[in-house]
Amino acid sequence: MLSNTSRLLTYACAILYGILGIWMYVMPEQIAPVFAWKVTAFMAMTIGGWCIGNAWLAYITAHRWKWNLVYTSLIYLWIFGIGELIVLFLFRDKLVLSHPIAWLYFAALITNVLAAMVGVIDYLRIRPSNAPDGATITNLQKTPVAAFVLFVGFLGLYGLTAQIGDVGTNGGIFPEVMSLFTLRSFGVFYFSLALGVIPYFWNNSLNAILHHSAAAFALILFITIAAFVYLPLFNFAERPGGLLYFIVYLAVGIPLIFIFRKYGTGLRN
Repeated sequence: MLSNTSRLLTYACAILYGILGIWMYVMPEQIAPVFAWKVTAFMAMTIGGWCIGNAWLAYITAHRWKWNLVYTSLIYLWIFGIGELIVLFLFRDKLVLSHPIAWLYFAALITNVLAAMVGVIDYLRIRPSNAPDGATITNLQKTPVAAFVLFVGFLGLYGLTAQIGDVGTNGGIFPEVMSLFTLRSFGVFYFSLALGVIPYFWNNSLNAILHHSAAAFALILFITIAAFVYLPLFNFAERPGGLLYFIVYLAVGIPLIFIFRKYGTGLRN
């Protein structure tokens, strides 16, 4: 497995993302006006949901810390941190670091990127095996993985390349108009999610994909709750695309509950 330094940095990510996420999640109306860039309360709560999800993912991954079980969760976390820090750099002229919440977001990303750098160096130095340990999945069972990568990857690429005014950017799916800064941040989030599960196209480990699903489940849960909290923002009659926002999260999250009940979360009894 990777070094203790890498593990400690992953725990540090869990702590920083946890504090940041809870703060943004429970006080979105107060945090939105003082965040690192211009966001609405719903956007602030949604970003808080990402951070709580990242905190859980980082914690359970550092706690289990077995490469062939947790490596895809680390890949997601590393890509997310690097990608979001690049977005901050590209939009640095719009960055406002005048409130502790903004500095905490920046510190969480810096720690995340440090964890990524140390982790990649450790991997190149140690070369841990990601060979499946235990049961494997069939090619047919990979179908949902392929659908997830294609759909979420498309959303990520669209968020990274679309311009304001393009299809879906004016409240067509997400109920509020995003700035280009926010759109790129959302794009990095979705693209990171898609890239994180690509290794399952050639790795057949059931335990690994169960761990990844359990580690990422908090992302689905808290983002979905935020959408229900701000349900009045959605106008399904005039903008039916908003239904897709709910359907995607529910279509992934609900089946996972039954999968966990049947197969567990990646650790063998």
